[in-house]
Amino acid sequence: MVLSDRQRLDWLRLIRSESIGPRSFRSLMNRFGGVGAALEALPDLARRAGRPIRICQPAEAEREIEALRRLGGCLIALGEAEYPIPLRAIDSAPPLIAVLGQVQSLQRPAVALVGSRNASAAGMKFTGRLARELGEADFAIVSGLARGIDTAAHQASLDTGTIAVLAGGLDEIYPPQNIPLAERIAEQGAIVSEMPLGWVARARDFPRRNRLVSGLSLGTVVVEAARRSGSLITARFANEQGRLVFAVPGSPLDPRAEGGNHLIREGATLCAEAAHVIEALAPLRRQDPASWLERSALREAAGEPASEAMWDELDLPEVAPAPGFIRHEGDFDPPPSAEKVKRATLQPGLGRLVLELLGPTPIALDDLVRASGHAAREINRVLVELEIEGQVRRHPGGALSRARF
Repeated sequence: MVLSDRQRLDWLRLIRSESIGPRSFRSLMNRFGGVGAALEALPDLARRAGRPIRICQPAEAEREIEALRRLGGCLIALGEAEYPIPLRAIDSAPPLIAVLGQVQSLQRPAVALVGSRNASAAGMKFTGRLARELGEADFAIVSGLARGIDTAAHQASLDTGTIAVLAGGLDEIYPPQNIPLAERIAEQGAIVSEMPLGWVARARDFPRRNRLVSGLSLGTVVVEAARRSGSLITARFANEQGRLVFAVPGSPLDPRAEGGNHLIREGATLCAEAAHVIEALAPLRRQDPASWLERSALREAAGEPASEAMWDELDLPEVAPAPGFIRHEGDFDPPPSAEKVKRATLQPGLGRLVLELLGPTPIALDDLVRASGHAAREINRVLVELEIEGQVRRHPGGALSRARF
């Protein structure tokens, strides 16, 4: 399938209309046989439902398409050849995705690497090694461009192929300090979003983003995660989507290992090296891509429950109902305000940063310095103070670990 310019405009108008999400989009398509007819019927359906909605006007959609073109991106529709088949197979596949960079990278088998924003230096070092070795095995690396584990995964896989999925629009890179990294990803890999240009991510947009991270991937690896974190949301989506879930074990003394250790107890595959992932995903790589869509159709025909709804979608007369948005308090945090980001930049709290990078596992001073992004003399000065306070422990050979949590 290849959409005409008019069809692409209509698809964009429908998905950008108020209270229309992927499921209601699909329901309307099925009911009326096409997007054009659905757009014509929508005002009357909304009136009969007693809930007038704002419909995206042609001029708005045209402006978005033109702005995306100027940015160097494109819109890919569900069912077009460039649309990644694993993502197409999930029950809440976005009708349109905006892509900036190398579109062909979306056709490669991929593995998601996700984890804590406040990652340890050891966790980021392991993530880098895992990303490089998976890239050498011809996997693209997918992550969410967040601080910590996501950043380490993208940086280590720039040369072999990486895909960043955004919670906001393609022109709203979050966090701001990753803008240079995003520019490099666009040159060598791809950046993906289902949100309109100019969209600043809100709290509920991050779980939406996470379902795409897992949906693009054959498997998801959780490197470090607290018991209630966005990384575990990604793992849950991966499981619901029929993908493999891996978890890196960690010290029971480190809160950042609680989520991964919990996943292993719940049946996730233990990942201590890239070979564990490569071996487990080998059968999936050999399968015909069309089998993904067949399995999705079989699950739908069998009436298997879909994953939780991610939108406040409108239930319309004569159209199959779309479930409402469900928010789990505590599952994710809203992005910090601009003022908070500014304060963190002006007052970095180097001692706190060093403690965040350290965990129970000893790590070399050189690795700690590299992960911190600060000069060695600054880190050494802070380490002396932390040792005096009893918060840092030195090991034979000069390795360092956190003494308590």
